[in-house]
Amino acid sequence: METPNLPAIRALRLAWNKGRIVGQKRPLKPKHVWAIRVRLELAENYRDLAFFNPAIDSKLHGCDLVKMKVVDVMASGQIMERASVLQSKTQKSVRFEISEGTRASLARWMKEPLMVGSAHLWPGRFHERIHILTRQYARIVRKWVTCIGLEASTYDTHSMRRTKVTQIYKKTGNLRAVQLFLSHTKIDSTVRYLGFELEDALAIAEAIEI
Repeated sequence: METPNLPAIRALRLAWNKGRIVGQKRPLKPKHVWAIRVRLELAENYRDLAFFNPAIDSKLHGCDLVKMKVVDVMASGQIMERASVLQSKTQKSVRFEISEGTRASLARWMKEPLMVGSAHLWPGRFHERIHILTRQYARIVRKWVTCIGLEASTYDTHSMRRTKVTQIYKKTGNLRAVQLFLSHTKIDSTVRYLGFELEDALAIAEAIEI
């Protein structure tokens, strides 16, 4: 008697996104930025403070942020007011401002023993790693947001990239400036990245009279 061909029984696997919040992550609000800065300053965590501030100012992808070198921000022993970094994704140079608070935190970090002879701003802990990795950056971001009571699953490294440009847009309505900061080739990409809605566009239009 032949055995009928029965469908194979496969183990039931949970969906990869079960229990996770997926989609675009939130940018930090100004009050969150200041709360994280205060926590890091009180803890005298100079490395994280010197990492957090450029993460907000630079608007860089995590893969480019972790690779930043001392020469990107320092010249003649002084922290520069502006920096230029070559993006790995587009191979184009992007410029950004280094605010006064960021310059102060970087200058303080440069005095740490770990920075003596280091070419990278955030050197790795092991000799084979010349700088910290993007997954380490992701863990650090989770630590930052949870230390002020935010839900870690709602924020990630892109939250750091989006934080300042979101405020720039809200205060100026200048999409072109945001596009330049993010190095997007199309304005549509900027709109999608920041999650703009029709109501945002209407609010800008209503504020302008011709």
